[in-house]
Amino acid sequence: METKNSSILRRVVLALALGAGSVHALAPSQLRRLPAARAMRLHMNPPSGLTGAPVEHTLDHLKVASLVDGRRPLLGKSFEQIQAELASEFTGATSQEPTKEELLKAYEMMVLCRQFENACNQQYMQGNIRGFMHLDNGQESIPAMVADSIRKTDIKFSYYREHCHALASGVNPDAIMAELFGKVDGTCKGTGGSMHIFDTETYMQGGWALVCEQLPYAVGAARSILLDRQREPEKYKNDERVAIVFVGEGGAQNGRMAECFNAAAKEKLPILFLVIDNGRAINTFTPDVATNSDVFAQGKHYGIPGVLVDGTDMAGTLKAGRTVTDFVRKQGPAIMQVHTFRFTGHSPADPEHERGRKEEKRWARAEADPIATFEEHALANGLATQEDLKEIQARVKKQVKASVDFASASPPPPASLAKELEYPDAPDTDYNARAAPADAEAINARTISPEKRAAADAHMDALRAKAKAGEITIGDAVNLAILEEMMRDPTTTCKAEDLQAGSSYDIPKMTQQTFGTLRASDEIIDEGHFIGKALGEGLNGYRPIVELMNANFGIYGLAEISSAGNTYATTGGQFKMPMTIVGAGGTAPNQSLGAEHSQPFHAYVMGIPGLKICTASSPDYAYGMMKSMIRDDGPGILFLPVKMMKSVKSTIEEGVCLPLNKARVHHWASDESVAAHKAVTVATYLHGVKEAEYAKEELAKDGIDMDLIELTTLKPMDMATLGESLDRTHKLLLLDESTMSGGVGATVSALVSEQFFDKLDAPVKRLGMDDAPVPYASSMEKAVVKRSTDLIEAVKQAVTNQY
Repeated sequence: METKNSSILRRVVLALALGAGSVHALAPSQLRRLPAARAMRLHMNPPSGLTGAPVEHTLDHLKVASLVDGRRPLLGKSFEQIQAELASEFTGATSQEPTKEELLKAYEMMVLCRQFENACNQQYMQGNIRGFMHLDNGQESIPAMVADSIRKTDIKFSYYREHCHALASGVNPDAIMAELFGKVDGTCKGTGGSMHIFDTETYMQGGWALVCEQLPYAVGAARSILLDRQREPEKYKNDERVAIVFVGEGGAQNGRMAECFNAAAKEKLPILFLVIDNGRAINTFTPDVATNSDVFAQGKHYGIPGVLVDGTDMAGTLKAGRTVTDFVRKQGPAIMQVHTFRFTGHSPADPEHERGRKEEKRWARAEADPIATFEEHALANGLATQEDLKEIQARVKKQVKASVDFASASPPPPASLAKELEYPDAPDTDYNARAAPADAEAINARTISPEKRAAADAHMDALRAKAKAGEITIGDAVNLAILEEMMRDPTTTCKAEDLQAGSSYDIPKMTQQTFGTLRASDEIIDEGHFIGKALGEGLNGYRPIVELMNANFGIYGLAEISSAGNTYATTGGQFKMPMTIVGAGGTAPNQSLGAEHSQPFHAYVMGIPGLKICTASSPDYAYGMMKSMIRDDGPGILFLPVKMMKSVKSTIEEGVCLPLNKARVHHWASDESVAAHKAVTVATYLHGVKEAEYAKEELAKDGIDMDLIELTTLKPMDMATLGESLDRTHKLLLLDESTMSGGVGATVSALVSEQFFDKLDAPVKRLGMDDAPVPYASSMEKAVVKRSTDLIEAVKQAVTNQY
């Protein structure tokens, strides 16, 4: 609580800063009625659209007061200043002053947000809402602006503090509350919870829990708007949709911000970056970790205009929002930073012993409340009577109570729903039966010039000729699959580094030359960025393909890959994620690439739910599985062997998709060797297939044979084929291109032991990579990476029972 001395000190500081004339200019009734700082600010800077001209003073006095009290300052900028900046930065943009009715409608949205969040807090304390929850009290002018300027068809991306953003987007409050309760009538059937509010009808696309991950998703969504206009120009000739992405000023220090500014500027994307500036990065004072919190000014380097507005002035925020949004609809990207105060801690579980937080929140509630500020001026300037405001408050109170009652009455989702939402397409889907879009040829004719189409057809014909001759490589086979699928379905897109040049193995060759830079984009050297953009496109009707120059570079995009896997389930099945990632990787014996290029990324992603993970060691399987993955409505990764991309050649079965749930049997051991107990099952993948083929030939000289199974589907794993083989051999060896700890072999061994224990005559033998990093020198690498010689020795021991 403020002491008498501190109150006097504040008044002295304010008087010194403003000067006697300014202090005398304040009406005594205002000073008596309002806390000191709010009285000073409102007299100098009444909300836009209300009577009274702002006094020409800066608000440095409030900064002085903040420093004295250890509090964050108010903005210190009049709306006239903001208007001048809007006129200067956002040339060509127009907007209208908000009317009395529009201001009261915005006030109602603010009250709805405040009361909804208060109800959430109560329900959290009662145990009806669980897990993490983050409230938005004090920042209500932002959802008011969203409800005022952002349309239903605009695409919205938020972060974990998104309840009010969803309300402002038009999402049903009942469904939001039910989602927080974990009920089946929630926006996501109870699968998402507080941090994951999604709604297809209002284009509310999250609710994302990892700080700043939403940024590239929103950029991808903005690209989808341009892709729509390019694909169907007549349908979208008057299209004014935009994407809007919310981010805190603390989170905006993340490098994703700069990457997304670059991408938005490069393609003039219709995207609004709305920066919620409450001075806190979680609980840390943002200036403690950031040299410059003026995110709105960071766009200057990219030619993106920005403005900083006062979030305690709802009317001014609306006015600025209208101007900035109009600019985005007509011209391209923009940044709007809203200076505000968060009245709550990071979450209701926040212990609040961070520096100055309790005192700051008490001060902000008293002196920087956008709702109270508007109420004061609405009453003083005849916008509303006390009865008008009470009527709005009562209406909102009734709505919020109804939402809590609805959530309480909604049943929980059935336990079976979790497994049902694992994949959009069942693992046994036949992708050959999936029809191509009926308008594909018409769109191709409209968007691809005859010269470019002829060049692409000639290139594909040349690849098909190689395939018929048995001379097509893995890289060329995947390139052919991509080009065919992009022709077949105009919603298919492609992203890669060095894409114009074909990347390292010609996988994306001729894509940009044929389909243009929107459908086939060269990307900056950050896999997480363009995987994120692909995710945003995937949410909005497109089938993105991401080529990784080396599969291990996908480590940069692990967060985005994880979210792609979770999307279908987390959204309650509302949003599919038809994204395909392909890359050459793995660890071949004696490849001399060192540790960073020899990591088992395929093992790293095995634990991500919702992914289909496949491998292919030959052109025919690479071709057929790539086509299936592109047609699949869920996310998938196809891993290819880095040291076999150009050396292994074969034919392909043109136009045929292969299943994504079946292993490939290269060889069945002879009945004679099985009867003589001189046969084993060997399961492997990637470079291990080549090593096992060599071992098979060598072992045959000693009368030993094997069922050689290529694990072309790591997830879902084809246990049926392994079981069929073990019915014959009863012994399993795994030549594994991942580490002994946490590797693919560990997963297969555990599954076999659990499901086929009675089929085994001996323990599963794993030949995996040592846990030590893969060395460059061959002499050391032999100790880490297993190969054909190790397999030969292990098989001989198995058939002679030497364990």
